[in-house]
Amino acid sequence: MVNKLNKAFYNTVLSQAFSPCGNYLVLGDIYGVLSIFHLSKIIQPESNLSKEELTPKNRITVKEDLQVNSLLTTQTHLIVGGVGVIYAYLWKNIKNSKNVQSVWTIDIPNHRDTFDKTDVNCLLYNDDTGHIYAGCGDNSIYVFDIESRKILKTLSKHKDYIHCLTTNGNDLISGGEDGLVNIWDMRTYKISNKIEPYRDDKVVRPELGNWIGAVSSNEDYLLCGGGTRVSLWHYRFLTNSTVFPIDDKGIHVAEIYNDKIFAGGRSRLFYQMSFVGDIISEIATSAVTTYSAIHQEQPFPVLSIAGSSPKIDICSNFMYKNQQLSLY
Repeated sequence: MVNKLNKAFYNTVLSQAFSPCGNYLVLGDIYGVLSIFHLSKIIQPESNLSKEELTPKNRITVKEDLQVNSLLTTQTHLIVGGVGVIYAYLWKNIKNSKNVQSVWTIDIPNHRDTFDKTDVNCLLYNDDTGHIYAGCGDNSIYVFDIESRKILKTLSKHKDYIHCLTTNGNDLISGGEDGLVNIWDMRTYKISNKIEPYRDDKVVRPELGNWIGAVSSNEDYLLCGGGTRVSLWHYRFLTNSTVFPIDDKGIHVAEIYNDKIFAGGRSRLFYQMSFVGDIISEIATSAVTTYSAIHQEQPFPVLSIAGSSPKIDICSNFMYKNQQLSLY
């Protein structure tokens, strides 16, 4: 059994979410704990902050020693992707109560001839349809109805586990350990297109593998990275536009944000770049590996970067770190 001191020192944050109001930040770690920070008091302090004020306001144990792989915010619920189960917590309870319990759960089907439950690696929510998309460690994407919690569809065209999901209009885009980026039509649940970045000599890194750790898109471009380099592809033609010249050993965060690119992973730097590959800023990170970076503009701008460290880097102008939170 890992003692408390070692847990504090070796903890890793795998996932993050803001509350719908933007005043709270929740982090999910490898020990099954949700840590809640009162973000507005940290970003807009009335005086100098004490060490205690930079640690969690509250903690919720989802399931002890089973990691929190993914987090998702809806207007009313915090949805938590664990191991074999999706949990839902009411935001009003998280904000007001010390003894918070999940209000409902969804069990992930177990299709394997094994007792091992599958990791829920990534979650997406479609507010228009009320559908939750769960990318899982059994190579499948599950589509659930949030009201009935019933499974609507299983998408299983990946050959290895799913790392990441994003949407673009009617398209669902998935990236996995198999190196595939599949583009699904959400109206038919069929693959309309795909790219295999590792087949491009400028992108592939054989020493790191073919896996895709992050995907993002807008109307014109698709961004992806993992073992393969962070690269930008024309969405219509699926041809390579830009390969980003950053020094990393694997990418877990890649996002198109306005006219910029965010990227992070196994590197001591979190990057902000232009579409043509110019580096705009490099933020030194507390973690050796960044697993999650989330941001918001309202009610105040904040970028939160977390990973293989109990320390969380807060950037209120998105350009440099100006605050550091701690899980303990």
